[in-house]
Amino acid sequence: MTRTGFSRIVTTAEMQAIEGAMFNGGFPVPALMEKVGQRLSHFLQGEFPRAQYPHVGILAGPGHNGGDALVVARELWHRGYAVTIWQPFERLKPLTAEHARYARFLGLPFAETVAALQEVDLIVDGLFGFGLERELTGDLAHAIDQINTWRQPRVSIDVPSGLHSDTGAVLGRAIQADRTLCLGLWKRGLLVEEAQPWVGQGVLIPFDIPAAVIEEVLATTPRRYCLEASCWQSLPLGRSPITHKYQQGQLLLIGGSAAYGGSILLSALAARCTGVGMLVVAVPQSLKPLVLMRVPEAIVVGCPETPTGAIAHLPETLDLTRFSAIACGPGLTPEAVPVVEAVLHSGRSLVLDADALNILAKLTPWPLPNPTILTPHYGEFRRLFPDLVAAGGDRLDQVTAAAARSNAVVVLKGARTAIASPKGDLWINPESTPALARGGSGDVLTGLIGGLLAQQEALTAACGGVWWHAQAGLQAERQVTSLGVYPEHLIAHLLPTLQAALTAGV
Repeated sequence: MTRTGFSRIVTTAEMQAIEGAMFNGGFPVPALMEKVGQRLSHFLQGEFPRAQYPHVGILAGPGHNGGDALVVARELWHRGYAVTIWQPFERLKPLTAEHARYARFLGLPFAETVAALQEVDLIVDGLFGFGLERELTGDLAHAIDQINTWRQPRVSIDVPSGLHSDTGAVLGRAIQADRTLCLGLWKRGLLVEEAQPWVGQGVLIPFDIPAAVIEEVLATTPRRYCLEASCWQSLPLGRSPITHKYQQGQLLLIGGSAAYGGSILLSALAARCTGVGMLVVAVPQSLKPLVLMRVPEAIVVGCPETPTGAIAHLPETLDLTRFSAIACGPGLTPEAVPVVEAVLHSGRSLVLDADALNILAKLTPWPLPNPTILTPHYGEFRRLFPDLVAAGGDRLDQVTAAAARSNAVVVLKGARTAIASPKGDLWINPESTPALARGGSGDVLTGLIGGLLAQQEALTAACGGVWWHAQAGLQAERQVTSLGVYPEHLIAHLLPTLQAALTAGV
């Protein structure tokens, strides 16, 4: 998976080191504050036009985050907004104090209490940035509680005040932002799943950090990346004009049962959207007519069934070694242990999901011998790696350890899906929607990743599939509502979403 064009994710110490290297190289701190303030102001003016949000309330802290907020206050005031500043601190960093003094010189009003901001149209939070360690208590905690009950949108600069920038933990109290404008590079804590109710929609606001500085400072640190729109470029879109179906990958999907007949069908419908050359679907014999009717281009293999309608075993005539990749699990049921054992010994690239993971949790054949992608939700992850969960740490720590142990690419599904490679690299998808929180969404993802894995290497397939799946969900949600994004509706948006991205030149 090429890392070109993807944003790095940093800890507090790493970001401090990067900024320190810039300052040591001669970049003035005041110049950085001006640049950041200008870019924030430009974004706010575009997203919150003065005609709709004429009055802005600014929460200004004592440090450089507060200085950024004061530059924003000044710039919005110059652009015709009414601005009211609340700065509940007497001791300020020198540069922040200078900006406060100039704001008073210009005549910008400073409120005595936070209650004066209750009727403004937009709140810009610049109380604390990255690096906060202490809990917020007392009058400040009470003020944040008040702010969180107000109706107007809240936009936080860099990190919602009160949120730990490494762990995403709430330090006593935290601003519940509708948007968080992350400065320079993504902060790790903003991408921890549990932080999302406070982060809201994250937006990266770059300020031209030299690539050489980033690479030098982060040369020996764990590599963490944010999935971005350039994921589209990693999809297998380029084809030779004289190619044929046997050169475009062959995928075997295995799953389905009498109890869960639709799961493998959803995977198959998604897999065919990837352009995989040959699609073979192995299901219980009783499901074969259903799959043939819905996916007529697939070769459908009927398998012997158990008395409860699960796959008893794969047919002896099914040669697993002929396939580029095998995706196994949706609707399989825990009975199908022989199926998973056969797949593990196939020597093929694998995607294991759903009941294949539950069976794997009992087998625990670590490390896995084949190139493999595991796609658990957190409940399945706990069953696979109970000791890693018990050891503590957040999900990002846990998924990284799981990938190293299993020798697999691990896709930990959730509001911020995390993808870890056996080498220790970590990728996080910063965009998703709760519209995908319904049965069948994971089956669609399995089909997508399986179809891509049949055509490319595992990490690229995992990242491309996760990004594509989330973007289709977002597009579907925009056209209906979050309630209306059922799995077939999601599948219907896969190719239009891809076409829109290609047309836009992403």
